[in-house]
Amino acid sequence: MIAFIDDHRAAHGVEPICKVLPIAPSTYHAHVARRVDPSRLSARARRDAALKDEVQRLFEANFRVYGVRKVWRQLQREGFDVARCTVARLMRAMGLEGVIRGRTVRTTVSDKVAPCPLDHVNRQFQVPRPNALWVSDFTYVATWTGFVHVAFVIDAYARRLVGWRASRSATTPCSTSRSWRRDSNQLASGKPGAVHPSRRRELGEGQLATGKTRKNPIPPPFFPAR
Repeated sequence: MIAFIDDHRAAHGVEPICKVLPIAPSTYHAHVARRVDPSRLSARARRDAALKDEVQRLFEANFRVYGVRKVWRQLQREGFDVARCTVARLMRAMGLEGVIRGRTVRTTVSDKVAPCPLDHVNRQFQVPRPNALWVSDFTYVATWTGFVHVAFVIDAYARRLVGWRASRSATTPCSTSRSWRRDSNQLASGKPGAVHPSRRRELGEGQLATGKTRKNPIPPPFFPAR
């Protein structure tokens, strides 16, 4: 809002713009005064401004590869009494990020062309009984031999795993967005089928699975939770 007022104050004036925007004229003038005279800034803001210069210096001096931990330790060695969380906050505000070893794994690559599934539960995850609403997710775990992709389904009522599957690759058979059917022993209650929403994935199969007759179940092993 401050930048918007700066751009349009010459044409409309500060007070008329502040009547439309949720900001008081005095607040805007206080921001402008602190921008013109840095001595009006709070002690934290003045310290942050000084530390940003040091963080930028260390980041550039080390080939832009240092992350939060190494920048923080180098500041400690140079005599700066600063918390690690402060360095993390400043680097995040400055858009600085160190080099991460290893490759980056993305479990979700959204397909803008694929139709987005409807929200059949309207973001309401409180259900009165088991097997009424299942939710699923897809993640990965780093191991010594590589990444393991894990798909799992959770019962919204019991907050417990219904089933899971692990795979070395993020293919359709591993993803829980794959259509699948419920086990027969979970239908013993005679209740209607569970609603099974899942997020849209890079595979383009993020539909809502409703009812208890679904084709193309996930191939075994899809282990039911004990």
